[in-house]
Amino acid sequence: MDSFTQIVLGAAAAAAIAPPQHRRAALLAGAALGTLPDLDVLPINLITDDPVARMTWHRSWSHSLLVLPFVAWALWAWFRSRGGRVAQSPTRWFWAMQGALLTHPLLDAFTVYGTQLLWPLPTQPVMWSSVFIIDPLYTVWLLLACVVAWFARERRIVQPALVAGLALSSLYLGLSLVAKHQVERAAEQALASRDLATAPRFSGPMPFNILLWRVVAMTPDGFVEGERSLAADSGPMQFRRHASDVPAMEQVRDFPAVQRLQWFNRGFMKAQVREGELVLSDLRMGAEPDYSFRFAVARKDADGSWTQIPPRQLQWPWEAGRRLRTMWERIWHEPADGTAAADADGVTIERSPGSGN
Repeated sequence: MDSFTQIVLGAAAAAAIAPPQHRRAALLAGAALGTLPDLDVLPINLITDDPVARMTWHRSWSHSLLVLPFVAWALWAWFRSRGGRVAQSPTRWFWAMQGALLTHPLLDAFTVYGTQLLWPLPTQPVMWSSVFIIDPLYTVWLLLACVVAWFARERRIVQPALVAGLALSSLYLGLSLVAKHQVERAAEQALASRDLATAPRFSGPMPFNILLWRVVAMTPDGFVEGERSLAADSGPMQFRRHASDVPAMEQVRDFPAVQRLQWFNRGFMKAQVREGELVLSDLRMGAEPDYSFRFAVARKDADGSWTQIPPRQLQWPWEAGRRLRTMWERIWHEPADGTAAADADGVTIERSPGSGN
């Protein structure tokens, strides 16, 4: 989740647990602890310039539920030894610090990026993917609670405000899971009609909302992509088919960078050749043809084989303003019916009659 949301979540959690007379100090401490796990990017960037390593090491040890309780305990013990507020109310401050730190990775797990909650155990990152990394309707309740707590301090209104802020934001997470279940059910029905019932797939909300969702399912020659608006769509989901260079992906699957990406994103990748290099795009973050994470991992030789190269992250411009306007309109309007069309690259787009996407 974005840093600001993590700050207000940590602040609200700590302030709700700490003694009322320590409320402002708890807000500041919770804000610091709420953003602490994301500072792992600083040592990671000093250790390596490999973009694949940077991506996959982030949210690992610094977000582990097997590590953070001990970090919180060590910080609590140090502050208690110095006297002051923590020594005055050690039990409440212990749980305030634990709450502020542990809520960070749990909230991150609701996004699609991938959070290694059980590091160093060799389990795949958790990606419940029910909220976008920035969602104002989740954050606003926590922000309002923190504002009330900062200015009202020890007044009786503060504790109910903090509890309400945490409850409403948690309720929003619950609603996101309900929305995801509805989308998954619609996707399963539509994909089954295309003989893709068992295809690996994921769903995730589009930016800043939980009304419009994107679903991707992998196919033997690439993947299909569709959207579902819970506010507008009533018919079966439609999916657009996109190609991926599956043979090239198969040839490079043993390269360390490719194996690491396969583990991290569960194989939700698109392979394409650009200027003689094989580029892998993480399908989870973005939408065709624009993705946040693209890595050049191999170079094509004269004999058609592939040689691994130091991974390099690629970026090229995309029209964010146009994308967001289209997304907003898509939330409230179901597209017209169609049978078949083609995108700018000539990739066939499959649409079933009477479907709503």
